[in-house]
Amino acid sequence: MSLSCIYSRARIGLESPLVTVEVHLANGLPAFNIVGLPETSVKESKDRVRSAIINCGYEFPAKRITINLAPADLPKEGGRFDLPIAVGILAASGQLPAVDLSKYEFAGELALSGELRAIVGEIPVAIASCQNDRTLIIPMENIEQASWVKDAKIHGINHLTQLFAHFAGQQLLPLVTEQILIEETVEKVLDISDVMGQPLAKRALEITASGGHNLLFIGPPGTGKTMLASRLAGILPAMTEEEALQVAAIQSISNQDISRKSWFTRPFRAPHHTASSAALVGGGSQPKPGEITLAHNGVLFLDELPEFERKVLDVLREPMESGEVTISRAMQKQCFPARFQLIAAMNPSPTGFYNDNRSTPEQVLRYLSRLSGPFLDRIDIQIEVARLPRGTWAETSETNETSATVQKRVRACRAIQLQRQGKSNAHIGSSELKQFCALSTEDNEFLELAVEKLGLSTRAHHKILKIARTLADMEEVKDISHKHIVEALSYRAMDRLLRHLTSAVTC
Repeated sequence: MSLSCIYSRARIGLESPLVTVEVHLANGLPAFNIVGLPETSVKESKDRVRSAIINCGYEFPAKRITINLAPADLPKEGGRFDLPIAVGILAASGQLPAVDLSKYEFAGELALSGELRAIVGEIPVAIASCQNDRTLIIPMENIEQASWVKDAKIHGINHLTQLFAHFAGQQLLPLVTEQILIEETVEKVLDISDVMGQPLAKRALEITASGGHNLLFIGPPGTGKTMLASRLAGILPAMTEEEALQVAAIQSISNQDISRKSWFTRPFRAPHHTASSAALVGGGSQPKPGEITLAHNGVLFLDELPEFERKVLDVLREPMESGEVTISRAMQKQCFPARFQLIAAMNPSPTGFYNDNRSTPEQVLRYLSRLSGPFLDRIDIQIEVARLPRGTWAETSETNETSATVQKRVRACRAIQLQRQGKSNAHIGSSELKQFCALSTEDNEFLELAVEKLGLSTRAHHKILKIARTLADMEEVKDISHKHIVEALSYRAMDRLLRHLTSAVTC
């Protein structure tokens, strides 16, 4: 009897738990059994493995073969276990050179000819194998993305026969050690200088980028709301290596294209307003990431905000606060990161305009009531985007600031925040407000009176303080002053609009 143990990795959300592939060859009638909670795609691997071994010139053992995928209670899916199963059979039957296979991890789908096909989720696998100080052997197609994991030891192969030559020392596989340079991997994005006029909206966009706040544009059609929103990614600072690796891991398990040019560019997701709750937050019997997870460390743009179903928007409330989303199913529970910046755009009425005599205040109020109060409460900055005044088109775009210029100021502002509290102002906790957003007695009384008059919640009160903190950081001053509080209060356009409509309807 012969036994071999090969290490591989399963795919459970963003995690890659260790799977030990145990291969046992016993005397008896020829059989091939796979146990350990395999799904259909894993059970079918026995036919692929048999053909691959034979077509590569090896002998397929005419014995009773038992494959155990441990731990037995962990679900296994996909074709990633083809390679470790084949290696286990060859090692148990003595057809591979005697090497210490416990130092390796294997993952890859086999073709009938023995060629290797790419797997899904190579980056989490590379991270896990690196943490356990093992050498990872995967298909060559997955090499580029997996090599972005710093200090990972990786071999890429195209064919099963390459393993024998490597273990025998005849033709060693090279270790892949590829380094990514930030300067070479920042993709060119849309420039804010393309936007004509709208100085107040551009100011709000810079505040949003500087402090990591959420933003809502309110205005009639054609005022540049979508154009402004699409420029936010271009003024945000580039991601760190850790953030970029998190985003790449999410894209890896989601079958998204990962481009070398966009490696350090923050993601920008813009789902259509017909998207379901599962499309936004994730779901499925085997939980998969949704749009908010794909927008992690980046921007989630919701255009035509009131056209989204109310229950769809309300599922965003918890992730907006916690920065993660937990999807629970009967058999398992998955937690995905979802630290995104929300930027939304909407019209002020169902007809698109303020006063066109086509809708009554009751109809406008009913239209705006599609957005729940708790959801709006989580949007820091709400600003009106007015029509361009006469003569704007005569201006040249050369007078507008470029995204690179604005991004330089944003990076400087973020550096102040990271040095002071280690995170952006939008993520300051309630218990930290007194320490980082302290006000003078007069300013504190003024803000409390304003909050009471406007009927704002405690959450809105805290968000005004955080915006004021960002405004002070943009001016590179230590203390929040009265003018910062006043400007922060001015970014509550939705509250003013709803209060005006409510008073008009009641009258």
